Amino acid sequence: MANTMEEFEALLNESFEMDTPAEGSVVKGKVIAIEAGQAIIDVGYKMEGRVDIKEFANPGEEAELAVGDTVEVFLRQVENARGEAVISREMARREEAWDRLEKAYADEERVDGAIFGRVKGGFTVDLGGAVAFLPGSQVDVRPVRDAGPLMGLKQPFQILKMDRRRGNIVVSRRAILEESRAEQRAEVIGNLTEGQEVDGVVKNITEYGAFVDLGGVDGLLHVTDMAWRRVNHPSEILTIGETIKVQVIKINKETHRISLGMKQLQEDPWDAVEAKFSLGSVHQGRVTNITDYGAFVELEAGVEGLVHVSEMSWTKKNVHPGKIVSTSQEVEVMVLEIDSAKRRVSLGLKQTQRNPWEVFAEQFPEGTEVEGEVKNITEFGLFVGLEGDIDGMVHLSDLTWEGRGEDVIGDFRKGDVVQAKVAEVDVEKERISLSIKALDGDPFAEAVGGVKRGSVITVEVTKIEDGGIEVDYEGAKSFIRRSDLSRDRAEQRPERFGVGDKVDVRVTNIDSKTRKLGLSIKAREIAEEKEAVEQYGSSDSGASLGDILGAALKGDE
Repeated sequence: MANTMEEFEALLNESFEMDTPAEGSVVKGKVIAIEAGQAIIDVGYKMEGRVDIKEFANPGEEAELAVGDTVEVFLRQVENARGEAVISREMARREEAWDRLEKAYADEERVDGAIFGRVKGGFTVDLGGAVAFLPGSQVDVRPVRDAGPLMGLKQPFQILKMDRRRGNIVVSRRAILEESRAEQRAEVIGNLTEGQEVDGVVKNITEYGAFVDLGGVDGLLHVTDMAWRRVNHPSEILTIGETIKVQVIKINKETHRISLGMKQLQEDPWDAVEAKFSLGSVHQGRVTNITDYGAFVELEAGVEGLVHVSEMSWTKKNVHPGKIVSTSQEVEVMVLEIDSAKRRVSLGLKQTQRNPWEVFAEQFPEGTEVEGEVKNITEFGLFVGLEGDIDGMVHLSDLTWEGRGEDVIGDFRKGDVVQAKVAEVDVEKERISLSIKALDGDPFAEAVGGVKRGSVITVEVTKIEDGGIEVDYEGAKSFIRRSDLSRDRAEQRPERFGVGDKVDVRVTNIDSKTRKLGLSIKAREIAEEKEAVEQYGSSDSGASLGDILGAALKGDE
C-alpha cells in the first residue's frame, strides 16, 4: 500500500515537472470538436480551450478547419474560472505574421492582405494576423472616391515601413499598381510604332490638348495636331469618352511619352495652296484671330493668312487691327505672297479697295474747290479732313496773301469747316496740298496782270522814308530805294516827294515769288534819254542834249 502511495506521488511529481507550457507562448493543439462557431482544441497537459473559427480564416477568405487538424495557438492563461485554458489563434497568428512580414520586408517582397476597416487618413489591412495601416494616398494611382468595392478582397500590398516594438506597419497598394501599370505601359508602347494609326478613347480634355487612352497607356493629342484649321479649344472637336482615330507621331523611349495627331490622317490643304490662291487673286475669308501686328484670315479650312497691320487700311495708320476688323468677320482679301515651306500666306485688305488718293485726284483735280473740317493744327499748317477719309494740308504760306501765316493761323480752331483750293495731289507720297488764300485769287497777280518788265506805270506815293519812298500800284505795294529816285545824284532826295504824289516809274523786275515789283525813276529817265537820242540824232552830231530833250518834249506836247 505504501508502495502504491509512493508510486502515485512519484507520478504526481512527474506530472508537475513535465514542462507545463508557459503562459504567453505559442503551443500546438488538436481540434477535437467544432460547435457554435467555435473550435475546441486540446493543447495537451489535460488542457482544452475554445477559439472562434473565424480566427482561422485568411484575409478575405472563409476558414477551412476540420476535427483532427493540428493548429498553433497562443496560450494566454493556463486556467480560467471555467477550468479551461484561455487560448487565442489570433495572437499566435500575429507572432507568426510578424516573423513572416519582417522577412518579406527585408526581401522587398509583396504580401497578401485584405482591407477591413476605415480609419482617419486611410484604412486598416489584415495581413494574415498582423494589422497594417494603408494611407489614403497609397490606395490607388488616382484618388479613390469610393473604396467600398476594395473592402475584404484578398490582394497584394507592398510594405513601406514596419516597427515590431511599436506594432506599426504601413503598406501601399498604389506601389503595386504603378509597377503593373509600368509593365503594361512598356508592353503597349513596345507594340506601337511611329506613324501607326490606332484607335483611342478621349480620357481628359485640357486647354492645350486631350489625353487619349490607347489601352492602358495615355498619349497626348496636342490642340495644334487636331485639325489643319485653327482650334481655339479642344472641346470644339472632342468629347470625353469618344473613340477617335489617331496617328502615333512620336514615342519618347525614356519618358514613355506618346504624342498623337489627328490632322495627319487628313489631307494637308497646303498641298493645293499655290494652285488655288494665286498671287494677286482676291478671296473671301473669315477673321480668326487678331494680334497687335495684324489679323489672321482663314481662306479655307486649314489655310490661314496674315493681313499685316500695314496692309489693312489706306488711311488708318498706327491703329490697332481690332479697330479695323473684328473676329469672325467676313472680309475680302488679296493674296500678296505665298511661302509654302513656312506655310505662310501674306494677305492685303486695302488692296481690295482703290487707293483713296488716286480716287481723290480724279474727282478733285488741281484748282478744284473743296470743303473740310480742321482735324489738327500744327506749327506748319492746318490738316483738313477730306472725302475718302484722307487729310489735306494747308501750309502756313497758303493761308493768306497779306502778312505772315504765323499771324493768322491763330484764327482757326479744330472742328472749323473751311474752304480751300486743291493745289497739288501727290498719290505716291499720299499727300494733298491745299490753299485757302487761292480762293480769293492773287491780288498781286491781278494788279500786275498787264505789266511787263520795262513798262512805265504810274504809282502813288504812300510813305516817305530816309532810305526811299513806298508806293502803291493797284493795291500792290513796292519800295523805291533812294539811289533809284533820280539819275541825278542831287535829286535823289526822298523829301522831294509828298504822300499822294503820282509818279511815273519804270518796271525793272516782277517777282511773283516774293510778290514784289522792282520800280525805278532813274531807269525811266535813262530809258527816255536813250530813246530821244535814237529819235533825234546821235549824241556826237553836235546837237546838245538840251536841244534834243527840248525837241522831244515839244514833240510830246
